[in-house]
Amino acid sequence: MQKELLVIGGTRYFGKLLVQRLLRAGHRVTIATRGYAPDPFGSRIERIRVDRRSEAAMRAAFAGKRYDVVFDQMCYSPLDAAIAVRSFAGKVGRYVMTSTIDVYRGIRPRGSLLCEDDLPVLAQAIDTGYPWHDPKLAVESYVAGKVQAEAYLYRDGSLPLVTARLAHVLGGPEEFTGRLAYYVDLLRTGAALPYAHAGAAVSFLGTQEAAAFLDWVGGESFTGPVNAASGGPLSAHALFGRVAEALDASARFTRVNEATAPGVLSPFDFSTPMVLDTSRALELGYRFSHTDAWLDDVIRTHDLAFV
Repeated sequence: MQKELLVIGGTRYFGKLLVQRLLRAGHRVTIATRGYAPDPFGSRIERIRVDRRSEAAMRAAFAGKRYDVVFDQMCYSPLDAAIAVRSFAGKVGRYVMTSTIDVYRGIRPRGSLLCEDDLPVLAQAIDTGYPWHDPKLAVESYVAGKVQAEAYLYRDGSLPLVTARLAHVLGGPEEFTGRLAYYVDLLRTGAALPYAHAGAAVSFLGTQEAAAFLDWVGGESFTGPVNAASGGPLSAHALFGRVAEALDASARFTRVNEATAPGVLSPFDFSTPMVLDTSRALELGYRFSHTDAWLDDVIRTHDLAFV
């Protein structure tokens, strides 16, 4: 059945892959962006140019519109969450917020894996005085912003909400974070990887599966938080070794003391494991891949870009 779908942010990375999937399924898709980035969809979609961080602009842009599902890729703070509520409450059948594994940062799981209930989201404080929309603070406010965005949306309760807590997403050269590229480039320069926590595994997810999972979530009826991760978590140390294996090269390592050498650790070198429990998604009907199925191919696309 054809649905009316809105993707807030759908012009780059796995948001673009999500839009492609929705179009192939025959849905009517609108993307809402600031309009600065081009997209490849031509006349197949409707475009709404709007500043996601302006309540007045959002409410004006979506006045009188209704959607079966809204996929919000751009909800980064409780202010963004409040704008979503005021723009869409009572006008959507389903609201899917793209969240992150990072909401569990610093949380000790009750078991060996991080499950959805390990984050007491309703108990999270919301900082109303923080300058959430200051672009200079975007990186340092990311984790707290995602946690508090979820907290605001769940406490408000007026949207039929799912928060998809995605593992660290790894993609090809279009990956704007540059995290996987860091390891490929380091290997090709012959440098050693500085590491501190060789045994602290982390969950990952490929871009294609991130898009597929969000697509699936949009078509279901459950609500609440749900984790998403491929099987086969890896530490930063193991990831660098995997990069070397995929590129048929030798990896060099240098153990460092995080306390005495701050700022030298690579992405994903965390002091404790961050591995997601995906049993809720499995019980609801989604089966994830294993990193063995896609990671080497993604690594090689970075190497081609490097060459």
